Amino acid sequence: MNDCKSIYRKVNDFVKLFYPVELKGNLLRNMNTLATMITGIIIGKETQLPKIALNVPENIKVPSTEKRIKRLLINEKVTEQTYFLPFIQNVLAHLGLEEIVLAIDGSLVGRGCICLMISLIYNGRALPLAFKIVEGKKGHLPEDMHVEVVKKLHPLIPESTRQVIFLGDGEFDGTTLQQTLAKFGWKYVCRTAYNITIYADNESFQIDILATILPKGHCKGMKNCQFTNKKYGPVTAVAWWGSDHNEPIFLVTNFKSAEKACDYYAKRFTIETFFSDQKSRGFNISKSHLSCPKRLTRLMMASCLAYLWVIFFWDSRFFDWLVQTDPSFGSM
Repeated sequence: MNDCKSIYRKVNDFVKLFYPVELKGNLLRNMNTLATMITGIIIGKETQLPKIALNVPENIKVPSTEKRIKRLLINEKVTEQTYFLPFIQNVLAHLGLEEIVLAIDGSLVGRGCICLMISLIYNGRALPLAFKIVEGKKGHLPEDMHVEVVKKLHPLIPESTRQVIFLGDGEFDGTTLQQTLAKFGWKYVCRTAYNITIYADNESFQIDILATILPKGHCKGMKNCQFTNKKYGPVTAVAWWGSDHNEPIFLVTNFKSAEKACDYYAKRFTIETFFSDQKSRGFNISKSHLSCPKRLTRLMMASCLAYLWVIFFWDSRFFDWLVQTDPSFGSM
């Protein structure tokens, strides 16, 4: 129980220190409830509301805690802009990364919903940064949703970051998304289909022509191409037959170097996605009984913050060191 109380205290400290302004009034009350949810998720390794409430070390009856959590989940004033994204901005600022590598991924959450998540690749993990939840079954999500999440994340990137690299699987090769990423000055490497049409010198080719007589363990690129019949470009088309792959894969990128594009895309194979890592840690939001995207969004906010707390602050010595060495921490 003492360990649980210590976690509860540390989570409350985390919320207060990482939020950019002083917490008062309704904001403070709602943040206290958010901290309660984060604690219950960490200790109980569950995202079902009764189990969250059961694992909060408060001197309050469990039904009362559960009611308080439910009130937060249905509160339309509890938005990502106020209760989640400021934490993410502060996390990124304090990491101080000159290069940020992002991965986009989707997964089923709750009952009948799907979440699109952009994560930071950091020390072999995917740290959740920005997301969108909608009703739907597993499958490809519309491109405008991809763009929406990118635009949500863009203002949170620190000015000190010199380069952002975006990595996407096959469904994330849309030309509008590529255009948005390029407009923000980001580099990107996205997987695409073998039968995608590319144009070079006004001639059309199927991208898999690049894999003709391509030896295993090598890649081949074609610079200054136009992509699909929309003729978006210039881009670099890449065929890559990795030494661990059974067959070549195909990429579209705004890197000039095919080798560099492959080096970055390889990072996708070395990480455990946010969703699979959450499952291995127990607090799997796919098992939540919620079916409303807005309520699931608020639960996901708590789940993401719980995950970040576990990754960064499970060792309290790091947390204490951070506070002691940065007196302005949390006052940004």
